[in-house]
Amino acid sequence: MDEGEWLARSFEAHRVRLRAVAYRMLGSLADADDAVQETWLRLARSDISGVQNLGGWLTTVAARVCLDMLRARAARREDPLHLPDPILSPAAGPGPEEQALLADSVGLALLVVLDTLSPTERLAFVLHDVFAVPFEEIARILDRSPAAAKQLASRARRRLGGAAPAPDADLARQREIVDAFLAAARDGDFGALLAVLDPDVVLRADAGAGPLGPSRLVHGSRAVAGQALGFARFARFARPVLVNGTPGLIAAPDGRPISVLGMTIRGDKIVEIDVLADPDRLGRLDLTALDG
Repeated sequence: MDEGEWLARSFEAHRVRLRAVAYRMLGSLADADDAVQETWLRLARSDISGVQNLGGWLTTVAARVCLDMLRARAARREDPLHLPDPILSPAAGPGPEEQALLADSVGLALLVVLDTLSPTERLAFVLHDVFAVPFEEIARILDRSPAAAKQLASRARRRLGGAAPAPDADLARQREIVDAFLAAARDGDFGALLAVLDPDVVLRADAGAGPLGPSRLVHGSRAVAGQALGFARFARFARPVLVNGTPGLIAAPDGRPISVLGMTIRGDKIVEIDVLADPDRLGRLDLTALDG
């Protein structure tokens, strides 16, 4: 095996982890793939003869690439209602590729809150709390002291505390709640919708420039139930899927997705609904896993 082939095989052995790191850092599958590709390019033109831990070296490079992308994104001041990319899998369960991305319960609700952190806070939290990277290594990425890196992760942890509700563990019960929501929406039953919604439920809808716009943030069960009634004409096209590992819905008449609904359920009530209805982004979703 020549050096180029060895390098390519070594990189492929770490690709899944690198993509998982980048997805948590960026919340975008396309951007995560770009970050992984840039990591490969930097590896290909680097002298790694003195590198003893290639996996750690690659994680560091990928993290630096993601940090640059996050800083550029912050400078553009993207719409705060720009939702993360959902990872879709059949209601029966995710395949190996989806499982690798979804390890450590990376739900949409958590990704939404991660978007509120500064780039450095997000990097410190994701690398340390999710991937167990030591603060000494994080400090080198950020060009700060280990104590400062630890403080960034701690600050992120405080901001995340309570802001990203942990879903109930019983997936079968969650599916029952989602099915009840869908039935109530199809029937236009306002009371039945209220019965499955938490009084303080939050709905985020990212519609981009599509026909289901504008994007909106809605609070409270009565207001969200009213929005769900507007979904009734599309509800007949909806079918159950897993959205980032938890029960949700996709509406796809004629196989063309018009919306994806991710839900967070706690205490048998829906506490958050995240709706992606941006036609451009929906058109880029990989739905092949749902056909199996």
